[in-house]
Amino acid sequence: MPVDWQHVHKTALTYRSFLETYATPEQRRRWDALHAQVRLTDTQKTLLASFVRPMPVLCMAGAWCGDCVNQCPILDHFASVSSVIDLRFLDRDANENVRAALSINGGSRVPVVLWLNEEGQEVSRFGDRTLSRYRELAATQLGASCPTGLVLPDDSATAAVTREWLDEFERVHLILRLSPKYRERYGD
Repeated sequence: MPVDWQHVHKTALTYRSFLETYATPEQRRRWDALHAQVRLTDTQKTLLASFVRPMPVLCMAGAWCGDCVNQCPILDHFASVSSVIDLRFLDRDANENVRAALSINGGSRVPVVLWLNEEGQEVSRFGDRTLSRYRELAATQLGASCPTGLVLPDDSATAAVTREWLDEFERVHLILRLSPKYRERYGD
């Protein structure tokens, strides 16, 4: 049975509610530390503020996940700058149907982001790690590992991941902006 993404989005949690519901105090400390480390440039803020199409965004995450610690706070910064990004979070382990629908490479990876149009239809999905993060991991270890989130990435690594996530948000915005259906609806 297909997932009703619009319903899932409406019932998902805000960033803060997600952390209040699922994060332990220690996990929350790590998420807060990375959130404080994120610095959007003026150019990035201007780009995000220029978005005009409604963009419901659903992020499946785990408060325990190091990759989520290092990426999800970035997404919260994006949503705080753009009035059209409606970012919501779901806990991977509390949502079996969504977990199955958003699997990557046959696995339950996190974070996974799903962008929707205003009717709740899927526009795009992206997840678990950005290319710069995979390159970094490949250069240091080609074995099994799992980031713990105990040690925050340095500022340049966070900036690279921020750029890559922003590229995805911009790509989705342009898909929505150039959609003939929405151009007709909004007269642009």
